[in-house]
Amino acid sequence: MSHNRPFPTSATLTAIAIAYRNPDADLIHARALPELQVLSEKFKWQEFPLGQAFTVPDLEVGRRGRVGRIEFRAEDRDSSTKDYGQDSEIPNSDIREAAVARAARQSTYDPRAAATSLLTDLLNLGREVRCADVVQNPDNYAAGRKIVLANANDKFSKYDTSDPFAVISEGFDKTLVYRPNHIVMGQPVWSKLKRHPRLIKAVKGGLTEDGAITKAQFAELFEIPVENLLIGLAQVNLAKRGQDPALARVWGKSMSLLYLNRAKQASNDGVITWGFTAALGTRLAGSIEDKDIGLHGGERVRVGEQVREIVCAKDVGYLIEEAVA
Repeated sequence: MSHNRPFPTSATLTAIAIAYRNPDADLIHARALPELQVLSEKFKWQEFPLGQAFTVPDLEVGRRGRVGRIEFRAEDRDSSTKDYGQDSEIPNSDIREAAVARAARQSTYDPRAAATSLLTDLLNLGREVRCADVVQNPDNYAAGRKIVLANANDKFSKYDTSDPFAVISEGFDKTLVYRPNHIVMGQPVWSKLKRHPRLIKAVKGGLTEDGAITKAQFAELFEIPVENLLIGLAQVNLAKRGQDPALARVWGKSMSLLYLNRAKQASNDGVITWGFTAALGTRLAGSIEDKDIGLHGGERVRVGEQVREIVCAKDVGYLIEEAVA
C-alpha cells in the first residue's frame, strides 16, 4: 500500500472508510441566511427611508381641492458575489487502480466521486463558518437591538440568578415592526437553555424544574415554528495545516432572534428580511485533465460556487451576546 496517494489501493479494501465530517443536519447556514438567486455577479437591492411608511400625510381632500401627492424614494445598495472553490488532484494511476477494484467487485470506491464529496463538505463548512460570523457579528444589528450578558449572574448557564425567558422575550419586543420568527444559536447555548429551571417551569406549569425541555416546547414558548429554531452543531479545525487538529464549535455562545422571510424572498418584490445569501447560478462540480500530476498525469476535481452573505435589514434582528459562560 502506498501512503502518499489520495487513493490508497489494497487488494483487501473493505467497505469501511473512517472519514469524520459534519453531517448535513448539523449545518444551518441554508436556513439562517436563505439563498436568493441573482442574475449577475454585481447586484442591487433597495432600501427605503424609515419615515416614509410611518409618516401620515394630510389625507383630507376638499370638495374641489386637489388630492395630495407624495413621491416614494429608495436608495440602491450595491454588492457582488464572491467566488469560492477548491481543487483536489487525483493521479491517473489511482483512477485506474480504483476501476480495476470495482471491476473485480472488491470495491465500489470512485476517487472522483470521493473527492467531489469531500470538497463539497469543505465548501459547505466554509459557508457555515461565514454564516456564523455574519449572524454573530454585533455590527450587523442596529443600535438598541443587541445586548451583552457581561454579568456572570445574568448568563443563562447561571441557573439560580438568570432569567432567559425575560431576556429573550424582551429581545422579541425590541425589533422594528417585524417580530423575529427565527431563533439561531449554537449547541453550547442550547445545552444550557434546555435544562434551565425557569424554562422548565414555564413549559410544565411550575410543576417541576427537573429534566429538560424539548425543541418543540421551547419553540412553542416563544411562538415560533419548531423548524425555525436553528441550532448549529458544526465543528471546525482551528489548527494550522500540519498541526494536530483543534476542533471548536462553529456557532459560539451568542443567540440571535431574526425575522427571515423565506416564503416571499424568491419573488424579490418588496420583501423585508434580516439577511440572505446571494447566489449566482448553481454550484459547479467537475474534473479536468492535468498532465502535471505525477508521472502519468491525472485529473483535478473542482467544486465551487459564487455567493455572498448579505445583511440588509439590521432592525429586524436582535443579538444576545455571551448568553452562556
